[in-house]
Amino acid sequence: MNDQGISASIPLLGHYKSRLPLGSDDKNFLPDKQEHSLHCEDQAWRPSLSQVVAEIKELCTIAFPMIITGLLIYGKSAISMLFMGRLGKEVLAGGSLSIGIANITGYSIISGLALGMEAISSQACGAKQWPLMGQTLQQTITILILACIPISLLWLNFEPVLIFCGQDRAISSIASTYLVFSLPDLVLQSFINPLKIYLRTQNITRPLMLSAAFSLSLHFPISYILAHRFSLGIRGIAVAVAITDLNLLAALLLYLYFSGICRKSWQGWSLQCFDEWRPILSLAIPSCISVCLEWWWYELMIVLSGILSNAPEAVAAMGILIQATSLVYIFPSALSLAVSTRVGNELGANQPNKARNVFYNRIIMCRFDEYYRHAVHDIDEACLGPDFYHR
Repeated sequence: MNDQGISASIPLLGHYKSRLPLGSDDKNFLPDKQEHSLHCEDQAWRPSLSQVVAEIKELCTIAFPMIITGLLIYGKSAISMLFMGRLGKEVLAGGSLSIGIANITGYSIISGLALGMEAISSQACGAKQWPLMGQTLQQTITILILACIPISLLWLNFEPVLIFCGQDRAISSIASTYLVFSLPDLVLQSFINPLKIYLRTQNITRPLMLSAAFSLSLHFPISYILAHRFSLGIRGIAVAVAITDLNLLAALLLYLYFSGICRKSWQGWSLQCFDEWRPILSLAIPSCISVCLEWWWYELMIVLSGILSNAPEAVAAMGILIQATSLVYIFPSALSLAVSTRVGNELGANQPNKARNVFYNRIIMCRFDEYYRHAVHDIDEACLGPDFYHR
């Protein structure tokens, strides 16, 4: 890969140049051909050892809190599955099926569409085009809220679809109930996902970790009170997840307000968030398709387990397996997102050589992914099963 290849992705910000307020500093946008050629003169550029070490430290600074955040979010899912298992195998099966359906028809779409802002926001941060970051955040939240409308209508009427597809009636009823009570969480995710990307593309990840830790610390008692003390069962577990994510969102908003990190980029809600959606949708839709294809292969196994003769046991077991499998992806996913942020920042700052250095360092760190997968496999093999299902 040469500098021309890397720099070819920089025109992303060029479309937004005319939308910035007068006086905005545009020196870091894509230069013309003469200026661009200056960055391609040194084709033999190689980073020094100190530059490599400094970049690895930078990646770890971004990625480590994200890894902890991923583990904390996994803990929320594990606690929910634990309470489902304590309510019986049918509830565990119905909850597992509903989580798979929610991921297929809702959360994967919301998460994928949100990733459309990442390239714009990371490059805008590198180029110090702060108003563009705020405007992109508004556009993304608006798009996700609108996407929630058809998803909500589908979730409200999903039980007949499950029965038509051959799912067990009792399991379908439980799954449908969980989906209905998960609607508030779907809306909350339409705010949480963009805010996480907004902060991460500014290399701010520690508040995400602390917010996730705060919300998780309350998830177990909230789940216990709603599911057992109030005898809400599967409905209480779904509401507990929504309350936990509400706590996460509240913590993030409080950080943004008191830290002042958003003062440069957030200029209040504006009707401009409804203008010129083509650039962000051109990124969001392919990202959404990519995320959906990745998620659906796993979640469809849960749905297909429901048509087996021993549906409750099969769906419950597959749900536990999928939860355990998701743990494998936390470390490599966090590193990849950190690399994406750093590459976008450097391209936005018109530093293609540094962006290439980030990419090479990720290749060097790939070996750690393998060690992590082996560790997760050993832990799952030793611990999986008894804690999720209570006879």
